[in-house]
Amino acid sequence: MSEWRFWFNSQRGTLLALAIFILTFAIYLANHPAIVNNGLTVQGVGNVVQTAANKGILLALIAIAQTFVVLTAGIDLSVGMIFVLCNVVASFVVVNNLGAAWGFDLGPVFGPAVGIVLVLLVGIACGAVNGAIVIFGRLQPIVATIATSAVFFGIALWMRPQPGATPEFAKALGKVMLSKVNGVIPASMVFLLIVVVLLWIPYRRSVLGRATYAVGSSEAAAYMSGMPIRSAKFLAYVWSGLFSGLGGLYITFVTSSGQADQAAAGTYTLNSIAAVVLGGVSLFGGRGSAVGAVFGALAFLTIKDLMFVLNVDPLWQPLLQGVILLIAVSIGSARLFQVRNRLELFG
Repeated sequence: MSEWRFWFNSQRGTLLALAIFILTFAIYLANHPAIVNNGLTVQGVGNVVQTAANKGILLALIAIAQTFVVLTAGIDLSVGMIFVLCNVVASFVVVNNLGAAWGFDLGPVFGPAVGIVLVLLVGIACGAVNGAIVIFGRLQPIVATIATSAVFFGIALWMRPQPGATPEFAKALGKVMLSKVNGVIPASMVFLLIVVVLLWIPYRRSVLGRATYAVGSSEAAAYMSGMPIRSAKFLAYVWSGLFSGLGGLYITFVTSSGQADQAAAGTYTLNSIAAVVLGGVSLFGGRGSAVGAVFGALAFLTIKDLMFVLNVDPLWQPLLQGVILLIAVSIGSARLFQVRNRLELFG
């Protein structure tokens, strides 16, 4: 088998998600009122792309968080609640002067950067709790994360019974995130690209990253091969918590506030699973990538926006969206009906 054929077979799901995204976004762009009324201009296309990017990055981050756990053949139903909890925590600590919110001065050194680190540590801690319960408590991931999600939401609701933020919140960060680099490229997409390059790619090529795929493919075989199973699974949940924390930071930058929103948490959790599947990540584990999950998230949101642009009756939109998602997933999984051995997936 040639190297290119092996690469194509291993990236089939990602490439399909990319194709779906390009197709749906092209149709969306051609029917967008800003393009229809003003013509195909660089500024018009740039504004549409920026709007889509600002909406898509949050689901993309949560989908990446979900990907780490799904690769181990698990599922994390707490990613939405971790995202909400980090959003609430960020509304307290991402401030220009960390001590100002509590009535004392810590100086400019303890500014937004320290608050950002604290929020990410909260996300990592939540992921570590999930990993510890699943690995050492030997509970099924779906059961463990349902339980922890309730705990995380309770903490968020205790901290923020009502939406809001401290007066010292660093609002300038939101302006940066919603801006354009060189007046063309959305800053949010640059941020997402940096995250993928600096975090996902090194992880994918690391020993524990390869072990994660091995665990998802066959945990028994990975154990017999001497793979660090526990470390790989634990790190997968930690990474999941970290990316959920990044999602919480992003929404805080954009809204300049925190809110214990249970509905939003549930919606993003379910949508992250749909984005992961649409992105070619197998729910059986061991196959897929965060890049595919990003394209899956962008395609998922573009399909929703396309329904709106085409003036589809809101009562029909969930049905049509579900049918499109089902068709896309079925196409990506068609070869499974012909597989007698999991090794044949790469044959």
